[in-house]
Amino acid sequence: MEMKITFPGGKRVNAEFNNQIVPTDQPVVAGGEGAAPTPFEYFLASLGTCAGIYVLSFCQQRQIDTEGLLLTQQMEFADDADGKRRLAKVSMKIDLPVGFPEKYQNAIIKAAELCTVKKVLMAPPDFEITARLSSC
Repeated sequence: MEMKITFPGGKRVNAEFNNQIVPTDQPVVAGGEGAAPTPFEYFLASLGTCAGIYVLSFCQQRQIDTEGLLLTQQMEFADDADGKRRLAKVSMKIDLPVGFPEKYQNAIIKAAELCTVKKVLMAPPDFEITARLSSC
């Protein structure tokens, strides 16, 4: 899979892949226009939406009504040894719909834990960054 990262102006940076564009921007206080989420906000959203698709699929596979189903994600930040803020904890709470079968309560938590984004964090990939002069 390849993704092209483009720079359309200002503090905006886009990811282009699969004929789609994921726009990012920085908040006004950081020199951006605040026109799109920041890359880090997308990262946080990817954790919740990834867990969410597993929760949704779990219910759909069992024909459980999802009216009222809600996943709430909270993030806690802490200062590291260098005094920099870091993401310290991600908590997710699944509000189950009325009539959700009690026998599936632990199983739906296990389904949320299957999130691929979370798994990548638990076993991070290697990163390699190189630079080259453009041929243009």
